[in-house]
Amino acid sequence: PPLIIEGRTFVPFRAIAEALQVEVAWHEERQEVLAVGKGIEARLRIGSQRAYINGHPEALDAPPVIIDNRTLIPLRFFSEAFGCKVEWLGHEAGVRIFSPPAEMTVIGFYALGSGSASSWTNLFGVEYPSTGVGHTDLVRELALGWYSLDEEGNLLTRSRTGWQRPSGWEKVLDAAQKYDLKTEMVIHEADSEGIITSFLANREAVQRAVQLIAAEAVLYDGVNLNLEGLGLTGTDEELKQLQENLNYFCRLLSLKLREAGKSLTLTLHPLNSSYRAYDYKALGEIADRIIVMAHDYGQRPEPLQLVEEAVKLAREKVSAEKLVLAISIPSENTESVLAKVSLAKRYGLEGISLWRLGIISEEIWEALKTAIQVK
Repeated sequence: PPLIIEGRTFVPFRAIAEALQVEVAWHEERQEVLAVGKGIEARLRIGSQRAYINGHPEALDAPPVIIDNRTLIPLRFFSEAFGCKVEWLGHEAGVRIFSPPAEMTVIGFYALGSGSASSWTNLFGVEYPSTGVGHTDLVRELALGWYSLDEEGNLLTRSRTGWQRPSGWEKVLDAAQKYDLKTEMVIHEADSEGIITSFLANREAVQRAVQLIAAEAVLYDGVNLNLEGLGLTGTDEELKQLQENLNYFCRLLSLKLREAGKSLTLTLHPLNSSYRAYDYKALGEIADRIIVMAHDYGQRPEPLQLVEEAVKLAREKVSAEKLVLAISIPSENTESVLAKVSLAKRYGLEGISLWRLGIISEEIWEALKTAIQVK
C-alpha cells in the first residue's frame, strides 16, 4: 500500500512501473534502481534526493526508501518522470495514477441507427449528408456492418438479424475517404439454427463466399468477419471439425484478399466465453488482426476481471500487436470504458473497437481522448 512519510506520499516503485510497462532493475551494491520505458531511463538511489532522468539530474522532494524489502518513492516522481497524472484520494487514503495517452488504433462499428442514434451524426458531428471533423480525430477506422451470409455462401446486404446496407451507403465511403478513414466491410451472421455450421461444412459454399466477398471488397480497405455463436454445443470431435472448417474458410479468404492488397480482421468471442469453436492460435496466424469481443458476460459494466482474463488468454495465443479489445458501449459507463482502455494499454494491444457509433455520449468521447493518442 502507499504510505505517508513526513507528510509526503510514497508508493511501491516496481509494481506501478511494471503496470506502466516500464522495466525495473535493482542494483544491490549501489543501492540503485534503474527504470527503462516510454523513452525514459530513470536512476534513483536509496537515500538520495537526486534522480537522473535520461542522464540529467532531477531533484526529488524526498529520497527513495526501502521498507519491508520494497523500494518506495515519492508519488510525484511518476508525474515528473513518466508524464503521468496523479491524484491523492484522501477519503479512502488511496492513490490514482493515470498513464499518459497511449498510441493505439480506434475502430468504430458503423451500423444502422435511428434519428436519435445515428452513426453518421455521432461520428461526423453533423446530420446526414453534411460532414464535419466530428470525432474522426479519434476514430480512424470504420467497421461497416452491412453484410451477411446464408448457408449457400451468398453475400447478403440484408440479413434476417437486421444487418443491412443502408441507402446512401456510398456517401459513407465518400466521407471516409475525405477524412482519410480506413474502411472494412463487416460480414456478420449468428449460428442460430446451425446456419454458419452448415455453411462452413459445405466447401462449395465456402468457395462461392470467398469469391463474392473478394469481389465486393474492392470498395474497401479490407474485410471484417464476425461469425458468432459457434461451438456452444457439440462433442469434442464435432468442435474440432468446426474449428478446422472455420480455419479453412478464413485461410482461403485471407489468401484471396491478400492477392488484392486487402486486410482480414476477425471479430471473435473471447476464449473465456461459452463458444468453443475459435482456434485463436491458428486464426491469429491467418488474420491480420483479431477483435476480442470481451463482453456480454451478464453484468454491467462488464466485469474487469473477466475482460482482463480474456485479454490474457488471447495474448497466450496471438501477439499483442494483432489484438484489439472490443468495448460494448451499452454495457459501460465513462469510468468503466476508461478501465477497459487501460487494459488495452497495459497489455500492449493494437487498440480498441467501439460498438457502436451512434450511441457514444460526449462524456465518453472526451474521456477517450484523454487516454488515447491516435496512431
